[in-house]
This record gives sequence, C-alpha cells and structure tokens, in this order.
Amino acid sequence: MPDLLQKVRGALAAGIVLSLCVTGASAAHVGVGTVTANGLRLRAEANTTSSVLAKTNTGSHAVVLEPEKDGWYKVSYAAQEGYMSADYLTLETKADADLGYGKVTTGGSVLNMRGGPGTGFDKVRTLSDGTVVQLTGMDSGWYKVTYKGSQGYVSSDYITPCAREEAPKAQNAVTKDAQTLNPTGVWGSGTSTQAGLDLVEYGKQFLGVPYVYGGNGPDKFDCSGFTKYVYTHFGYKIGRTASSQLGYGTSVAADQLQAGDLVFFNEGNPSVAATHVGIYIADGQFIHATTNHNMVEIDTLYGSYNSRYYIGARRIL
Repeated sequence: MPDLLQKVRGALAAGIVLSLCVTGASAAHVGVGTVTANGLRLRAEANTTSSVLAKTNTGSHAVVLEPEKDGWYKVSYAAQEGYMSADYLTLETKADADLGYGKVTTGGSVLNMRGGPGTGFDKVRTLSDGTVVQLTGMDSGWYKVTYKGSQGYVSSDYITPCAREEAPKAQNAVTKDAQTLNPTGVWGSGTSTQAGLDLVEYGKQFLGVPYVYGGNGPDKFDCSGFTKYVYTHFGYKIGRTASSQLGYGTSVAADQLQAGDLVFFNEGNPSVAATHVGIYIADGQFIHATTNHNMVEIDTLYGSYNSRYYIGARRIL
C-alpha cells in the first residue's frame, strides 16, 4: 500500500484526476536541447559506433529525457528516442521551442492543463488519456502545449512524444478506403533485395537535409523530389510528383513491403491520387522529406497518423 499511496500523491501533484487503477508515471523530462553543430547524429546507443537514427542541423531542438551520463544525453528527436553527444547540445530547463507533438499517457485518467508550470496555477482545461497536443516549449519539467486553441502547461511525467499530430481530421472516401489496406496491422514482412538495401542506405545520407517545397536536392527536398533524386541515382526514371510516382512499378501488399519500395499517402485530398510519398526501410519504418520537422527524417507506419492516410505502395526495383 505505501507504493500505491506514493503513486497517488505524486499523480495528484501533477494535476491528474485518478481512478483507483493507477498507472505509474515516468520520470519528468529534463529540458530542451538545442543542437550546436550541423550533422549531429541521433544514435541508438550512447556511443559513436551505434547506428544513426537521424541527423540534425544547428538550431534543431530535442527533448532531453534524462540527465547527462558519460557525455551523452538520452533524448527524443523526430519522435525517436536515442542519444546525442552532450558536447554539441545546449540544455535549457526553460525554453520556447517547436518540439513536435506529444500524447497524453495517464493510463485512463484525465490530465489537467494549467495556466503555468506547476500545480499552483489555475486549471485551463482537462485532457483525456490519448489526446495529442502540440509541444511548444518546456519549463522545469512541464511542457508548454497548445490544444484546440487553448494554451497551457502539463506535467512531462504524463506526455509521450509522438511522430506528429494524430488528432482526428475530416474523413473522405480516400482516407476511409486507406484504413482497409492493411487489415493485419503488420508492415513489411517481405525479404528485401540488395538493390533495395543499397537504395535505402543512399537515402539515409540525406537525413537532416531541409524540407523545401519544390526542392529537387541535394541541399533541399520536398517529398517527391527526395524519392526522385534517390531513384535517379540508381538509374530509375520516375515522375516528379507523388501522384505521378504512384503510377510506376507494381502494387505491393502492406505486409510484403521491402526496403526501397515507395509508400504513398493521401491526407484527404480527392483531387489528387497522392499527397505524400516516402521510401520504405524495414520494420514499419520509412524515410521521407516531411514538413513534420521540415527535413528528411525516418518515421514509422505504426503511428496512427501515417497508417490512417496510407493508400498503398509500389515496387520499382
């Protein structure tokens, strides 16, 4: 019972309205890290030999999840957890910054959004478990957030960074059909070819390159400019727009995706065949030039936003 009471008291201090079934909170996030060197790597582990998850640019921001240890910070960047060298990351416990989106994670309870970073501030509104909010800064372990026109603060104990906003949007025939394209919920169990693996590795060198609408590379890309640039390097000619690229190659089932396949999305625009395109990697991940963080980055198809608007894949290799 002492452990349960301690959890209850801690949760109440964070502004949570609890049921008797309490889910323990994670530790408060430390602050905002600002990147001070172009090309800083987000790595899978706290060393320079582990795999690179993403590359960043000077001025980019990451959520610092844990205090520095052995010269590394554990961070969340582009909705991926990993490690960045503390030598090239400036930590601030209070800062306004575009930190992407976060999901309320309370185990079924309601989280209070407050007018300031602490329980002594008035309640602005309540947020249900699973609600996605925009993260616009941090102050002493509290996120500054925006949700449906309301601005306030919520305890970082109960926020999980996520890929992008997953709030419901108006559906049309395009998005309704997309939801039936992967009934198994499994992405990419097909065996990748060496050609596909080589194409993906080539594309990864552009991680962190800025997103610019109309960008054809290599110093800036939009989504279809990126896919066309990568495919052209290997001698494949494809169209310039996402919609035109949807007409190349052969259709691939979601559970048979392989490295190098093109994955397509439509965010509810019935006037075009596709509004976005990326290159599949493996295990539900794909690389794309995106406005999410305005750069080339790796994202996941398991996020409800991407799976919601997924419309299919094509194999060209």
